[in-house]
Amino acid sequence: MNVESVGKPDYRELLDVWEASVRATHDFLREQDLLELKPLIYEQYFGAVDLTCVKNGNGEILGFCGVHDGNIEMLFIAPQARGEGIGSLLLDDAVTAQGATKVDVNEQNPQALGFYQHKGFAVRDRSPLDGLDKPYPLLHMELVDTP
Repeated sequence: MNVESVGKPDYRELLDVWEASVRATHDFLREQDLLELKPLIYEQYFGAVDLTCVKNGNGEILGFCGVHDGNIEMLFIAPQARGEGIGSLLLDDAVTAQGATKVDVNEQNPQALGFYQHKGFAVRDRSPLDGLDKPYPLLHMELVDTP
C-alpha cells in the first residue's frame, strides 16, 4: 500500500469514507450534527487541507488524511479497513513528508486518543467545545516522541 495525493475528483469517495468512519467511531455525535458537517466537509474542509489517501488494489480509497500548517485536520479510515495499518501509514506520511506535529482529537473518541498516544502524541490542552462551538470537547495533542 502506498500513500498518494488526492484531488477534487475524489471528494465524493472521500466523503463516503468520512461518513462511514464517523458513523463507526463517533457514536457521541448527534445525527443532526453529522448532517450539518457533511456539506462543510465536502465544500470547505477538503479544499483547505493537503489530502493524501491509501487505496486498495481496485483503486478504492480505504483511508485519507488532511494536513494544514503542521496540523492533522482529518484522518479517517473506512470501517472495513480498520486495523490494517492504514492509519499508521497515513499518519507516518503526514509526520515525515508533511511535517505534521499536532492533532485535535474528540475527547469522546478514546480509540483515536489511544492511537495518537501510541504514535508518540501527548495531550497538551483541552477545549470544552469543538471548532463549531458544539459541546464535543477537543484534546489538543502534539508529537513528543516517535515510537
